Amino acid sequence: MRENHYDLVVVDAEASGHIVGQINAPRAISELVQVGLIRDQTRWMLEILDDPVLTGVVVVTLPEEMPVNETTELVETLRTTTQVDIAAVVANRVLPELFGHREEAVFEALCADAPMAELEAVAGRSVDIVMDAARLAVARRRIGVGHLERLRGGLPDAMPVLYVPEMFTRAAGRRVVQQVADALADELDTGAL
Repeated sequence: MRENHYDLVVVDAEASGHIVGQINAPRAISELVQVGLIRDQTRWMLEILDDPVLTGVVVVTLPEEMPVNETTELVETLRTTTQVDIAAVVANRVLPELFGHREEAVFEALCADAPMAELEAVAGRSVDIVMDAARLAVARRRIGVGHLERLRGGLPDAMPVLYVPEMFTRAAGRRVVQQVADALADELDTGAL
Protein backbone atom coordinates (compact mmCIF):
# COMPACT_ATOMS: atom_id res chain seq x y z
CA MET A 1 0.00 0.00 0.00
CA ARG A 2 2.82 2.42 0.72
CA GLU A 3 3.95 2.24 -2.89
CA ASN A 4 0.44 3.10 -4.15
CA HIS A 5 0.14 -0.01 -6.32
CA TYR A 6 -3.59 -0.26 -5.66
CA ASP A 7 -6.54 1.98 -6.47
CA LEU A 8 -8.70 0.38 -3.80
CA VAL A 9 -8.09 -2.01 -0.92
CA VAL A 10 -11.08 -3.81 0.61
CA VAL A 11 -10.67 -5.50 3.96
CA ASP A 12 -13.38 -7.96 4.94
CA ALA A 13 -13.12 -7.45 8.68
CA GLU A 14 -13.99 -9.63 11.61
CA ALA A 15 -17.41 -9.67 13.23
CA SER A 16 -18.61 -6.43 14.81
CA GLY A 17 -17.28 -7.40 18.24
CA HIS A 18 -13.68 -7.41 16.97
CA ILE A 19 -13.46 -4.62 14.41
CA VAL A 20 -13.13 -1.73 16.89
CA GLY A 21 -10.14 -3.39 18.55
CA GLN A 22 -8.51 -3.97 15.18
CA ILE A 23 -9.00 -0.37 14.11
CA ASN A 24 -7.66 0.90 17.44
CA ALA A 25 -4.68 -1.48 17.50
CA PRO A 26 -2.25 0.86 15.67
CA ARG A 27 -3.10 3.69 18.11
CA ALA A 28 -2.49 1.43 21.11
CA ILE A 29 0.80 0.18 19.68
CA SER A 30 1.84 3.72 18.83
CA GLU A 31 1.27 4.74 22.44
CA LEU A 32 3.34 1.80 23.72
CA VAL A 33 6.23 2.02 21.26
CA GLN A 34 7.81 5.46 21.17
CA VAL A 35 10.65 4.98 18.64
CA GLY A 36 11.76 2.81 15.76
CA LEU A 37 10.29 1.03 12.78
CA ILE A 38 7.16 -0.17 14.55
CA ARG A 39 6.36 3.38 15.68
CA ASP A 40 6.84 4.63 12.09
CA GLN A 41 4.59 1.90 10.71
CA THR A 42 1.82 2.54 13.21
CA ARG A 43 2.00 6.29 12.58
CA TRP A 44 1.67 5.59 8.84
CA MET A 45 -1.30 3.30 9.49
CA LEU A 46 -2.96 5.93 11.68
CA GLU A 47 -2.55 8.55 8.96
CA ILE A 48 -4.39 6.23 6.56
CA LEU A 49 -7.08 5.18 9.05
CA ASP A 50 -7.80 8.73 10.24
CA ASP A 51 -8.09 10.24 6.74
CA PRO A 52 -11.72 10.03 5.52
CA VAL A 53 -10.54 10.58 1.94
CA LEU A 54 -8.47 7.39 2.15
CA THR A 55 -10.39 5.17 4.57
CA GLY A 56 -14.02 4.48 5.31
CA VAL A 57 -15.78 1.69 7.12
CA VAL A 58 -18.79 0.20 5.40
CA VAL A 59 -20.91 -1.74 7.87
CA VAL A 60 -22.96 -4.55 6.33
CA THR A 61 -26.11 -5.76 8.05
CA LEU A 62 -29.31 -7.70 7.43
CA PRO A 63 -32.89 -6.44 7.85
CA GLU A 64 -33.33 -8.53 10.99
CA GLU A 65 -33.55 -7.65 14.69
CA MET A 66 -30.17 -8.79 16.02
CA PRO A 67 -28.04 -7.61 13.07
CA VAL A 68 -29.74 -4.19 13.19
CA ASN A 69 -29.08 -3.94 16.95
CA GLU A 70 -25.42 -4.90 16.43
CA THR A 71 -25.08 -2.41 13.58
CA THR A 72 -26.42 0.58 15.50
CA GLU A 73 -24.19 -0.34 18.46
CA LEU A 74 -21.15 -0.76 16.20
CA VAL A 75 -21.69 2.56 14.44
CA GLU A 76 -22.00 4.35 17.78
CA THR A 77 -18.88 2.64 19.14
CA LEU A 78 -16.90 3.47 15.99
CA ARG A 79 -18.02 7.09 16.19
CA THR A 80 -17.09 7.46 19.85
CA THR A 81 -13.91 5.37 20.17
CA THR A 82 -12.14 5.66 16.80
CA GLN A 83 -11.18 8.34 14.31
CA VAL A 84 -12.18 6.26 11.28
CA ASP A 85 -14.91 7.54 8.96
CA ILE A 86 -18.07 5.47 8.63
CA ALA A 87 -18.73 5.73 4.91
CA ALA A 88 -22.05 3.88 4.75
CA VAL A 89 -24.22 1.08 6.05
CA VAL A 90 -25.27 -1.62 3.59
CA ALA A 91 -28.45 -3.56 4.26
CA ASN A 92 -28.00 -6.88 2.49
CA ARG A 93 -30.67 -9.39 1.40
CA VAL A 94 -33.54 -6.90 1.41
CA LEU A 95 -36.71 -8.60 0.19
CA PRO A 96 -38.51 -6.92 -2.70
CA GLU A 97 -42.05 -5.62 -2.39
CA LEU A 98 -44.18 -8.45 -3.73
CA PHE A 99 -47.34 -6.43 -4.30
CA GLY A 100 -48.25 -2.80 -4.71
CA HIS A 101 -51.36 -1.57 -2.86
CA ARG A 102 -53.72 -2.44 -5.73
CA GLU A 103 -52.16 -5.84 -6.31
CA GLU A 104 -52.34 -6.62 -2.60
CA ALA A 105 -56.07 -5.90 -2.62
CA VAL A 106 -56.47 -8.27 -5.59
CA PHE A 107 -54.36 -10.89 -3.83
CA GLU A 108 -56.47 -10.66 -0.67
CA ALA A 109 -59.65 -10.95 -2.74
CA LEU A 110 -58.25 -14.08 -4.44
CA CYS A 111 -57.55 -15.63 -1.03
CA ALA A 112 -61.25 -15.63 -0.14
CA ASP A 113 -62.97 -19.03 -0.13
CA ALA A 114 -64.85 -18.79 -3.45
CA PRO A 115 -61.94 -17.51 -5.59
CA MET A 116 -59.59 -20.04 -3.95
CA ALA A 117 -61.97 -22.85 -4.84
CA GLU A 118 -62.03 -21.69 -8.47
CA LEU A 119 -58.22 -21.36 -8.57
CA GLU A 120 -57.81 -24.86 -7.11
CA ALA A 121 -60.26 -26.25 -9.68
CA VAL A 122 -58.16 -24.79 -12.51
CA ALA A 123 -54.62 -25.12 -11.14
CA GLY A 124 -54.86 -27.84 -8.52
CA ARG A 125 -54.41 -28.00 -4.75
CA SER A 126 -50.90 -26.56 -4.91
CA VAL A 127 -52.46 -23.09 -5.35
CA ASP A 128 -52.93 -23.05 -1.59
CA ILE A 129 -49.17 -23.54 -1.09
CA VAL A 130 -48.35 -20.72 -3.51
CA MET A 131 -50.77 -18.34 -1.80
CA ASP A 132 -49.35 -19.22 1.64
CA ALA A 133 -45.84 -18.61 0.33
CA ALA A 134 -46.91 -15.20 -1.01
CA ARG A 135 -48.46 -14.32 2.38
CA LEU A 136 -45.24 -15.35 4.11
CA ALA A 137 -43.12 -13.28 1.70
CA VAL A 138 -45.28 -10.21 2.31
CA ALA A 139 -45.09 -10.70 6.09
CA ARG A 140 -41.29 -11.17 6.03
CA ARG A 141 -40.90 -8.07 3.87
CA ARG A 142 -42.98 -5.99 6.31
CA ILE A 143 -40.96 -7.22 9.28
CA GLY A 144 -37.74 -6.40 7.41
CA VAL A 145 -39.00 -2.92 6.56
CA GLY A 146 -39.69 -2.35 10.24
CA HIS A 147 -36.13 -3.34 11.11
CA LEU A 148 -34.76 -1.08 8.37
CA GLU A 149 -36.79 1.84 9.70
CA ARG A 150 -35.39 1.17 13.16
CA LEU A 151 -31.89 0.98 11.66
CA ARG A 152 -32.27 4.38 9.99
CA GLY A 153 -33.63 5.81 13.24
CA GLY A 154 -30.60 4.52 15.15
CA LEU A 155 -28.03 6.04 12.79
CA PRO A 156 -26.90 9.63 12.40
CA ASP A 157 -29.17 11.52 9.97
CA ALA A 158 -26.49 11.95 7.30
CA MET A 159 -25.39 8.30 7.37
CA PRO A 160 -26.03 6.72 3.97
CA VAL A 161 -27.84 3.38 3.98
CA LEU A 162 -27.63 1.33 0.79
CA TYR A 163 -29.91 -1.61 0.03
CA VAL A 164 -28.84 -4.81 -1.70
CA PRO A 165 -31.79 -6.98 -2.69
CA GLU A 166 -32.17 -10.66 -1.91
CA MET A 167 -30.68 -12.49 -4.91
CA PHE A 168 -32.79 -15.68 -4.60
CA THR A 169 -29.98 -17.90 -5.79
CA ARG A 170 -27.90 -20.67 -4.33
CA ALA A 171 -25.13 -19.92 -6.77
CA ALA A 172 -22.07 -17.93 -5.88
CA GLY A 173 -19.38 -16.50 -8.02
CA ARG A 174 -18.92 -13.84 -10.64
CA ARG A 175 -22.57 -13.57 -11.73
CA VAL A 176 -23.86 -13.00 -8.19
CA VAL A 177 -21.02 -10.59 -7.40
CA GLN A 178 -21.92 -8.63 -10.54
CA GLN A 179 -25.59 -8.52 -9.48
CA VAL A 180 -24.62 -7.17 -6.05
CA ALA A 181 -22.29 -4.63 -7.67
CA ASP A 182 -25.07 -3.53 -10.03
CA ALA A 183 -27.51 -3.16 -7.13
CA LEU A 184 -25.00 -1.04 -5.20
CA ALA A 185 -24.31 1.05 -8.30
CA ASP A 186 -28.04 1.66 -8.69
CA GLU A 187 -28.24 2.75 -5.05
CA LEU A 188 -25.30 5.11 -5.52
CA ASP A 189 -26.83 6.50 -8.72
CA THR A 190 -30.05 7.32 -6.87
CA GLY A 191 -28.11 9.54 -4.49
CA ALA A 192 -27.93 7.37 -1.38
CA LEU A 193 -24.46 8.80 -0.72
